[in-house]
Amino acid sequence: MPATAPSDDDAWSFAHDIADVVARCVPVWNELRGASLLITGGTGFIGRWLLASLAAANERHTLGVTATILTRDPERFRQRAPELASHPAFRLAAGDVRDVAVPAGDFSHIIHGAAEASAAVNEADPARMFDTIVAGTRHVLDLAVARRPKRALFLSSGAVYGRQPWEIEHVAEDFTGAPDLTDPRATYAEAKRAAEMLCTIYGKQFGLTIAVARIFTLLGPYLPLDTHFAVGNFIRDAMSGRPVTVASDSRACRSYLYGSDLAVWLWHMLVRAEPGRPYNVGSNESVSIRDLAACVSRIVGSGGVDIRGNADTGWNPGRYVPDTDLIARDLGLRRAVSLDEAIRRTALWNGWKGR
Repeated sequence: MPATAPSDDDAWSFAHDIADVVARCVPVWNELRGASLLITGGTGFIGRWLLASLAAANERHTLGVTATILTRDPERFRQRAPELASHPAFRLAAGDVRDVAVPAGDFSHIIHGAAEASAAVNEADPARMFDTIVAGTRHVLDLAVARRPKRALFLSSGAVYGRQPWEIEHVAEDFTGAPDLTDPRATYAEAKRAAEMLCTIYGKQFGLTIAVARIFTLLGPYLPLDTHFAVGNFIRDAMSGRPVTVASDSRACRSYLYGSDLAVWLWHMLVRAEPGRPYNVGSNESVSIRDLAACVSRIVGSGGVDIRGNADTGWNPGRYVPDTDLIARDLGLRRAVSLDEAIRRTALWNGWKGR
Protein backbone atom coordinates (compact mmCIF):
# COMPACT_ATOMS: atom_id res chain seq x y z
CA MET A 1 0.00 0.00 0.00
CA PRO A 2 1.34 3.48 -0.83
CA ALA A 3 2.13 5.86 2.00
CA THR A 4 -0.55 8.25 0.75
CA ALA A 5 -3.69 7.94 -1.31
CA PRO A 6 -3.80 9.12 -4.93
CA SER A 7 -4.04 12.88 -5.27
CA ASP A 8 -7.26 14.81 -5.82
CA ASP A 9 -6.01 15.61 -9.33
CA ASP A 10 -6.58 12.03 -10.44
CA ALA A 11 -9.82 10.95 -12.14
CA TRP A 12 -10.44 8.98 -8.98
CA SER A 13 -9.02 9.59 -5.54
CA PHE A 14 -9.50 8.11 -2.10
CA ALA A 15 -10.52 11.58 -0.93
CA HIS A 16 -13.44 11.43 -3.35
CA ASP A 17 -14.51 8.10 -1.85
CA ILE A 18 -14.41 9.54 1.66
CA ALA A 19 -16.34 12.64 0.57
CA ASP A 20 -18.97 10.30 -0.89
CA VAL A 21 -19.28 8.45 2.43
CA VAL A 22 -19.66 11.72 4.30
CA ALA A 23 -22.35 12.96 1.91
CA ARG A 24 -24.34 9.70 2.10
CA CYS A 25 -24.31 9.65 5.90
CA VAL A 26 -25.63 13.13 6.77
CA PRO A 27 -28.50 11.73 8.92
CA VAL A 28 -25.94 9.61 10.80
CA TRP A 29 -23.67 12.56 11.57
CA ASN A 30 -26.62 14.49 12.99
CA GLU A 31 -27.24 11.58 15.39
CA LEU A 32 -23.56 11.36 16.35
CA ARG A 33 -22.92 15.06 17.00
CA GLY A 34 -20.88 15.34 20.19
CA ALA A 35 -20.58 11.55 20.50
CA SER A 36 -17.73 9.71 22.20
CA LEU A 37 -16.88 6.43 20.44
CA LEU A 38 -14.90 3.38 21.46
CA ILE A 39 -13.67 1.42 18.44
CA THR A 40 -11.95 -1.95 18.72
CA GLY A 41 -10.35 -3.34 15.59
CA GLY A 42 -9.90 0.21 14.35
CA THR A 43 -6.55 -0.37 12.66
CA GLY A 44 -7.58 -2.94 10.03
CA PHE A 45 -9.37 -2.58 6.70
CA ILE A 46 -12.81 -1.85 8.15
CA GLY A 47 -11.55 0.31 10.99
CA ARG A 48 -9.52 2.59 8.76
CA TRP A 49 -12.44 3.19 6.41
CA LEU A 50 -14.56 4.12 9.42
CA LEU A 51 -11.91 6.38 10.92
CA ALA A 52 -11.09 8.13 7.64
CA SER A 53 -14.76 8.91 7.01
CA LEU A 54 -15.34 9.97 10.63
CA ALA A 55 -12.37 12.34 10.51
CA ALA A 56 -13.70 13.93 7.32
CA ALA A 57 -17.24 14.19 8.70
CA ASN A 58 -15.93 15.77 11.88
CA GLU A 59 -14.23 18.47 9.85
CA ARG A 60 -17.01 18.94 7.27
CA HIS A 61 -19.85 19.19 9.79
CA THR A 62 -18.02 20.31 12.98
CA LEU A 63 -19.41 17.32 14.85
CA GLY A 64 -17.19 17.37 17.91
CA VAL A 65 -17.03 13.56 17.82
CA THR A 66 -14.13 11.86 19.59
CA ALA A 67 -12.98 8.26 19.23
CA THR A 68 -10.83 6.02 21.42
CA ILE A 69 -9.20 3.33 19.30
CA LEU A 70 -8.09 0.14 21.01
CA THR A 71 -5.01 -1.36 19.31
CA ARG A 72 -2.37 -3.89 20.27
CA ASP A 73 0.35 -1.95 18.48
CA PRO A 74 -0.15 1.84 18.43
CA GLU A 75 3.30 2.46 16.94
CA ARG A 76 2.62 0.19 13.97
CA PHE A 77 -0.66 1.97 13.40
CA ARG A 78 1.11 5.34 13.48
CA GLN A 79 3.48 4.09 10.79
CA ARG A 80 0.72 2.66 8.59
CA ALA A 81 -1.83 5.47 8.96
CA PRO A 82 -0.14 8.56 10.42
CA GLU A 83 -2.92 10.88 9.28
CA LEU A 84 -5.41 8.90 11.36
CA ALA A 85 -3.19 8.18 14.36
CA SER A 86 -2.36 11.87 14.75
CA HIS A 87 -5.88 13.19 14.23
CA PRO A 88 -6.83 15.42 17.19
CA ALA A 89 -10.22 13.73 17.62
CA PHE A 90 -8.69 10.26 17.95
CA ARG A 91 -6.96 8.70 20.94
CA LEU A 92 -5.02 5.43 20.72
CA ALA A 93 -5.32 3.04 23.66
CA ALA A 94 -2.77 0.23 23.74
CA GLY A 95 -3.92 -3.22 24.72
CA ASP A 96 -5.37 -6.60 23.79
CA VAL A 97 -9.15 -6.71 23.61
CA ARG A 98 -9.16 -9.90 25.70
CA ASP A 99 -7.69 -8.41 28.87
CA VAL A 100 -6.94 -4.72 28.44
CA ALA A 101 -7.70 -2.34 31.27
CA VAL A 102 -10.90 -0.44 30.55
CA PRO A 103 -10.04 2.84 28.78
CA ALA A 104 -10.94 5.91 30.78
CA GLY A 105 -13.99 7.96 29.88
CA ASP A 106 -17.63 7.49 29.02
CA PHE A 107 -18.66 6.21 25.61
CA SER A 108 -21.90 7.05 23.87
CA HIS A 109 -21.31 4.46 21.11
CA ILE A 110 -19.16 1.33 20.74
CA ILE A 111 -18.06 -0.37 17.53
CA HIS A 112 -16.51 -3.75 18.29
CA GLY A 113 -14.63 -5.42 15.47
CA ALA A 114 -11.38 -6.64 17.00
CA ALA A 115 -10.51 -10.11 15.71
CA GLU A 116 -7.65 -12.11 14.27
CA ALA A 117 -8.70 -11.64 10.64
CA SER A 118 -5.95 -13.96 9.47
CA ALA A 119 -6.23 -17.33 7.77
CA ALA A 120 -2.73 -18.12 9.04
CA VAL A 121 -3.73 -17.61 12.68
CA ASN A 122 -6.94 -19.57 12.14
CA GLU A 123 -4.84 -22.44 10.80
CA ALA A 124 -1.87 -22.34 13.19
CA ASP A 125 -3.43 -21.13 16.45
CA PRO A 126 -7.21 -21.62 16.44
CA ALA A 127 -7.34 -21.36 20.24
CA ARG A 128 -5.99 -17.82 20.04
CA MET A 129 -8.46 -17.02 17.27
CA PHE A 130 -11.42 -18.27 19.29
CA ASP A 131 -10.31 -16.54 22.48
CA THR A 132 -9.70 -13.19 20.82
CA ILE A 133 -13.19 -13.13 19.33
CA VAL A 134 -15.23 -14.65 22.16
CA ALA A 135 -13.37 -13.49 25.27
CA GLY A 136 -12.72 -10.15 23.58
CA THR A 137 -16.40 -9.66 22.84
CA ARG A 138 -17.39 -10.51 26.39
CA HIS A 139 -14.81 -8.07 27.72
CA VAL A 140 -16.23 -5.28 25.52
CA LEU A 141 -19.80 -6.15 26.50
CA ASP A 142 -18.89 -6.02 30.19
CA LEU A 143 -17.41 -2.60 29.53
CA ALA A 144 -20.68 -1.61 27.86
CA VAL A 145 -22.68 -2.73 30.89
CA ALA A 146 -20.50 -0.47 33.05
CA ARG A 147 -20.53 2.55 30.70
CA ARG A 148 -24.08 2.25 29.27
CA PRO A 149 -23.55 3.53 25.71
CA LYS A 150 -26.59 4.56 23.69
CA ARG A 151 -25.81 1.98 21.03
CA ALA A 152 -23.22 -0.62 20.07
CA LEU A 153 -22.38 -2.31 16.78
CA PHE A 154 -20.79 -5.76 16.60
CA LEU A 155 -18.92 -6.61 13.41
CA SER A 156 -19.71 -10.26 12.79
CA SER A 157 -19.23 -12.29 9.62
CA GLY A 158 -21.17 -14.11 6.94
CA ALA A 159 -19.05 -17.09 7.96
CA VAL A 160 -21.58 -17.75 10.77
CA TYR A 161 -23.81 -19.50 8.22
CA GLY A 162 -21.21 -22.20 7.60
CA ARG A 163 -20.93 -23.55 4.08
CA GLN A 164 -23.59 -22.01 1.88
CA PRO A 165 -25.33 -24.78 -0.09
CA TRP A 166 -24.88 -24.54 -3.85
CA GLU A 167 -28.64 -24.49 -4.36
CA ILE A 168 -28.96 -21.31 -2.24
CA GLU A 169 -27.70 -18.54 -4.49
CA HIS A 170 -28.04 -15.80 -1.84
CA VAL A 171 -28.00 -16.63 1.86
CA ALA A 172 -30.48 -14.65 3.97
CA GLU A 173 -30.34 -13.76 7.65
CA ASP A 174 -32.88 -16.45 8.57
CA PHE A 175 -30.75 -19.30 7.18
CA THR A 176 -30.01 -21.69 10.05
CA GLY A 177 -26.90 -23.40 8.73
CA ALA A 178 -23.81 -23.60 10.89
CA PRO A 179 -20.05 -24.16 10.70
CA ASP A 180 -18.71 -27.71 10.85
CA LEU A 181 -17.70 -28.21 14.49
CA THR A 182 -15.39 -31.10 13.57
CA ASP A 183 -13.26 -28.86 11.34
CA PRO A 184 -10.71 -26.59 13.08
CA ARG A 185 -10.81 -24.31 10.05
CA ALA A 186 -14.31 -23.32 11.21
CA THR A 187 -12.89 -21.72 14.36
CA TYR A 188 -13.30 -18.13 13.14
CA ALA A 189 -16.86 -18.79 12.00
CA GLU A 190 -17.94 -20.53 15.20
CA ALA A 191 -16.29 -17.86 17.34
CA LYS A 192 -18.30 -15.19 15.55
CA ARG A 193 -21.47 -17.23 16.19
CA ALA A 194 -20.64 -17.46 19.89
CA ALA A 195 -19.92 -13.74 20.00
CA GLU A 196 -23.28 -13.02 18.39
CA MET A 197 -24.90 -15.15 21.08
CA LEU A 198 -23.19 -13.06 23.72
CA CYS A 199 -24.62 -9.92 22.10
CA THR A 200 -28.09 -11.49 22.28
CA ILE A 201 -27.61 -12.42 25.94
CA TYR A 202 -26.31 -9.01 26.96
CA GLY A 203 -29.11 -7.32 25.06
CA LYS A 204 -31.74 -9.29 26.97
CA GLN A 205 -30.10 -9.57 30.37
CA PHE A 206 -28.52 -6.13 30.64
CA GLY A 207 -30.61 -4.06 28.25
CA LEU A 208 -27.80 -3.15 25.87
CA THR A 209 -28.77 -1.85 22.43
CA ILE A 210 -26.58 -3.87 20.05
CA ALA A 211 -26.76 -4.09 16.26
CA VAL A 212 -25.03 -6.96 14.42
CA ALA A 213 -23.43 -6.69 10.96
CA ARG A 214 -22.69 -9.99 9.21
CA ILE A 215 -19.94 -8.87 6.86
CA PHE A 216 -19.05 -10.72 3.67
CA THR A 217 -16.10 -10.25 1.30
CA LEU A 218 -14.71 -6.74 0.82
CA LEU A 219 -12.59 -4.82 -1.66
CA GLY A 220 -10.94 -1.41 -1.82
CA PRO A 221 -8.05 0.69 -0.53
CA TYR A 222 -6.41 -0.79 2.60
CA LEU A 223 -6.99 -4.36 1.37
CA PRO A 224 -3.61 -6.18 1.46
CA LEU A 225 -2.47 -7.75 -1.78
CA ASP A 226 -0.18 -10.34 -0.23
CA THR A 227 -2.29 -12.32 2.24
CA HIS A 228 -5.14 -14.84 1.93
CA PHE A 229 -7.52 -12.55 0.03
CA ALA A 230 -7.86 -13.99 -3.48
CA VAL A 231 -8.90 -10.74 -5.14
CA GLY A 232 -5.92 -8.94 -3.61
CA ASN A 233 -3.57 -11.60 -4.95
CA PHE A 234 -5.19 -11.34 -8.38
CA ILE A 235 -4.71 -7.56 -8.48
CA ARG A 236 -1.08 -8.01 -7.42
CA ASP A 237 -0.48 -10.49 -10.23
CA ALA A 238 -2.16 -8.30 -12.83
CA MET A 239 -0.26 -5.17 -11.76
CA SER A 240 3.02 -7.03 -12.14
CA GLY A 241 2.18 -8.09 -15.71
CA ARG A 242 2.02 -11.76 -14.77
CA PRO A 243 -0.94 -14.03 -15.49
CA VAL A 244 -3.56 -13.89 -12.77
CA THR A 245 -2.92 -17.21 -11.03
CA VAL A 246 -5.77 -19.26 -9.57
CA ALA A 247 -4.53 -22.23 -7.57
CA SER A 248 -7.96 -23.88 -7.18
CA ASP A 249 -10.46 -25.23 -9.68
CA SER A 250 -11.96 -21.69 -9.66
CA ARG A 251 -15.60 -22.78 -9.25
CA ALA A 252 -16.20 -21.14 -5.85
CA CYS A 253 -18.46 -18.07 -5.93
CA ARG A 254 -17.95 -14.85 -3.97
CA SER A 255 -19.18 -11.27 -4.00
CA TYR A 256 -17.37 -8.02 -3.18
CA LEU A 257 -18.57 -4.89 -1.41
CA TYR A 258 -16.42 -1.79 -1.90
CA GLY A 259 -15.05 0.04 1.13
CA SER A 260 -17.08 3.24 0.69
CA ASP A 261 -20.33 1.28 0.54
CA LEU A 262 -19.21 -0.71 3.57
CA ALA A 263 -18.54 2.45 5.58
CA VAL A 264 -21.91 3.95 4.65
CA TRP A 265 -23.74 0.79 5.66
CA LEU A 266 -21.93 0.42 8.99
CA TRP A 267 -22.41 4.05 10.01
CA HIS A 268 -26.12 3.75 9.31
CA MET A 269 -26.31 0.48 11.21
CA LEU A 270 -24.65 2.02 14.25
CA VAL A 271 -27.45 4.54 14.73
CA ARG A 272 -30.43 3.03 12.88
CA ALA A 273 -30.32 -0.78 12.80
CA GLU A 274 -32.89 -2.68 14.81
CA PRO A 275 -31.20 -4.14 17.92
CA GLY A 276 -30.93 -7.90 17.98
CA ARG A 277 -31.62 -8.26 14.25
CA PRO A 278 -28.50 -9.22 12.27
CA TYR A 279 -28.08 -7.70 8.83
CA ASN A 280 -26.02 -9.05 5.96
CA VAL A 281 -23.42 -6.53 4.79
CA GLY A 282 -22.03 -7.32 1.36
CA SER A 283 -22.67 -7.33 -2.36
CA ASN A 284 -25.35 -9.62 -3.77
CA GLU A 285 -23.56 -9.83 -7.15
CA SER A 286 -22.18 -13.38 -7.35
CA VAL A 287 -18.98 -13.99 -9.30
CA SER A 288 -17.03 -17.23 -9.67
CA ILE A 289 -13.34 -17.14 -8.86
CA ARG A 290 -12.69 -17.98 -12.53
CA ASP A 291 -14.71 -14.98 -13.70
CA LEU A 292 -13.19 -12.75 -11.01
CA ALA A 293 -9.69 -13.59 -12.24
CA ALA A 294 -10.70 -12.84 -15.81
CA CYS A 295 -12.26 -9.56 -14.72
CA VAL A 296 -9.11 -8.44 -12.89
CA SER A 297 -6.96 -9.40 -15.88
CA ARG A 298 -9.24 -7.48 -18.26
CA ILE A 299 -9.28 -4.31 -16.15
CA VAL A 300 -5.75 -4.19 -14.72
CA GLY A 301 -3.48 -6.69 -16.45
CA SER A 302 -2.46 -8.06 -19.79
CA GLY A 303 -1.11 -11.49 -18.92
CA GLY A 304 -4.32 -13.49 -18.99
CA VAL A 305 -5.36 -16.08 -16.42
CA ASP A 306 -3.60 -19.24 -15.26
CA ILE A 307 -5.98 -21.71 -13.57
CA ARG A 308 -4.02 -24.51 -11.89
CA GLY A 309 -7.09 -26.62 -11.08
CA ASN A 310 -6.02 -27.87 -7.65
CA ALA A 311 -8.61 -29.02 -5.15
CA ASP A 312 -10.01 -26.10 -3.15
CA THR A 313 -8.81 -26.66 0.43
CA GLY A 314 -10.37 -23.51 1.87
CA TRP A 315 -13.06 -23.49 4.55
CA ASN A 316 -15.77 -22.77 1.97
CA PRO A 317 -15.19 -24.04 -1.59
CA GLY A 318 -18.78 -23.23 -2.57
CA ARG A 319 -20.88 -20.07 -2.48
CA TYR A 320 -20.36 -17.10 -0.15
CA VAL A 321 -22.92 -14.57 -1.36
CA PRO A 322 -25.45 -12.72 0.80
CA ASP A 323 -29.06 -11.80 0.31
CA THR A 324 -29.18 -8.06 1.09
CA ASP A 325 -32.92 -7.47 0.74
CA LEU A 326 -33.38 -6.97 4.48
CA ILE A 327 -30.93 -4.09 4.86
CA ALA A 328 -32.30 -2.51 1.67
CA ARG A 329 -35.86 -2.75 2.98
CA ASP A 330 -35.24 -1.66 6.57
CA LEU A 331 -32.47 0.93 6.11
CA GLY A 332 -32.66 1.80 2.41
CA LEU A 333 -29.04 0.76 1.84
CA ARG A 334 -27.82 -0.47 -1.54
CA ARG A 335 -24.49 -0.97 -3.24
CA ALA A 336 -23.27 2.04 -5.24
CA VAL A 337 -19.85 0.91 -6.56
CA SER A 338 -19.72 -1.86 -9.19
CA LEU A 339 -17.27 -4.75 -9.05
CA ASP A 340 -15.34 -3.46 -12.08
CA GLU A 341 -14.98 -0.03 -10.53
CA ALA A 342 -14.01 -1.51 -7.16
CA ILE A 343 -11.21 -3.47 -8.81
CA ARG A 344 -10.01 -0.41 -10.72
CA ARG A 345 -9.95 1.83 -7.65
CA THR A 346 -8.15 -0.77 -5.53
CA ALA A 347 -5.45 -1.12 -8.18
CA LEU A 348 -5.08 2.68 -8.48
CA TRP A 349 -4.67 2.95 -4.73
CA ASN A 350 -1.87 0.43 -4.88
CA GLY A 351 0.09 2.34 -7.52
CA TRP A 352 -1.38 1.12 -10.80
CA LYS A 353 -1.26 3.91 -13.37
CA GLY A 354 -4.38 2.94 -15.25
CA ARG A 355 -4.78 2.62 -18.98
